[in-house]
Amino acid sequence: MASGQIYLDYNATTPVAPSVSDAILPFLTKHYGNPSSDHALGRACHHAIEDARDQVAKLIGAESDEIVFTSGGSESNNLAIKGVARLAKEQGKRHLVTTAIEHPAVTCPISYLAKNGFESSIVPCDQHGVVSVAAMEEALREDTALVSVMHANNETGAVQPVAQIGSLCRRRGITFHTDAAQSVGKIPADVDELNVDLLTIVGHKTYAPKGSGALYVRRGTALEPLVHGADHEWGLRAGTENVPYIVGLGKAANLTGRRDEAANNRLRTLRDSLQEQLAAEIGDRLQVNAGAVERLPNTLSVNLLGVSSRDLLARVPEVLASTGAACHSGSDAVSGTLAAMGVTADEARGTIRFSVGWPTSLDEIDRAASLILGAWESLR
Repeated sequence: MASGQIYLDYNATTPVAPSVSDAILPFLTKHYGNPSSDHALGRACHHAIEDARDQVAKLIGAESDEIVFTSGGSESNNLAIKGVARLAKEQGKRHLVTTAIEHPAVTCPISYLAKNGFESSIVPCDQHGVVSVAAMEEALREDTALVSVMHANNETGAVQPVAQIGSLCRRRGITFHTDAAQSVGKIPADVDELNVDLLTIVGHKTYAPKGSGALYVRRGTALEPLVHGADHEWGLRAGTENVPYIVGLGKAANLTGRRDEAANNRLRTLRDSLQEQLAAEIGDRLQVNAGAVERLPNTLSVNLLGVSSRDLLARVPEVLASTGAACHSGSDAVSGTLAAMGVTADEARGTIRFSVGWPTSLDEIDRAASLILGAWESLR
C-alpha cells in the first residue's frame, strides 16, 4: 500500500500472505508439469494438489475426497446450486429456498433456475439481519430440493443459525448449502457441526490469490457438473487444475488453521475500538448494523446519519473502506441486505463497512477513527 494508507476492506479481499506467495512461486517456475502426466514433473504437481486438498479439508473438518477445487466463490456457489437442482428436477423436486441477505453469487443462479422451471422462496431476516429458523421451516415444502443460507453476512457480519437450519434440512432429507466465503478463517466452520452438505470456500478472503476456491461436497451428495470434459476433481470440475493457486489455497488454509481464538479476539478488539471511538463522538447519529447479534469479529457496518458515506470517504482517501459490500460499490441503491433489515434509503446513504484483518494495527484504527471523525465534523 502507499504510505499512510489504512486498509479496512478485508471483507472485499485480503492481501496474499507472504508465505502463500512463497509456496506458489515454485509452481509457476520449477514445477510446471501437468498433474495428470505420469512422469516426475506431473507427479510433483499431483502430490502438491493432494497435499492442498488435505489442508483445506482439515480446516473445515472434512475428508480430503470431499474437497473440489474451483476458481472461487461464484463458481462454487453455482456448482452447488445448479448441480443439485439439475439432478433434483429429474426427481420432481423443483423448489429452492434461500434468504433475502445472500450474495449475488447465490441469488443470481437461483433467479436463473426460477426462470427455467424451478420455484424459489426467499426467507426474510429480522432488523438485525438474522434469518429465523422458524421462518425457514415454514418455507420448506415436500418438493424442496435445496436450501442455501450464508454462514455470515458479507456486509454486516451477522452470523446465521446455520447449524440449526442444517439440522432441520437433514431431518427433512433436503440438501443444504452454505456460502462460507466470509466465515472461513474468522469463526469456526466445521462441516459436521454446521450440518451442511455443501460449503463454499473463497481463497481471496483467506489470504490466498483471487481465482482460487473450493466446494466441500459431503459424501453421497449428488451433483451435476457445470463444466464437462475430462475426469478432473472427481468428475465435478473438468479442466487442468490451477496448480499454483491450489497450492496457495492449501497454504492459506494451513495458516488459518493455526490461528487460535486469541487471534480472533485481537480482531474483535480492533473492531470494537473503532466502533467505540466513532460512537463516543457521533452518539445517536451512529447506527451499528447487526450490533445486537453475533457478528464476525472483524466486521463493523455503520450508518452515519445525515451525511453521505461517499462524500465522507472522498475526504479521507487514506482510509480504504467500503460504502457497502464490494459487489454493490458504485451504486446508490440500498443493498438487498440493508433493505431486508429495514434500513431506509436515507440511513443507507451514510453506510460504511469497515473490516479489519491480520495485518491491521491498533495505531491504524486510532488514525482511521480520527480521520473519519474529522470528515464527519466537516460534513455535518
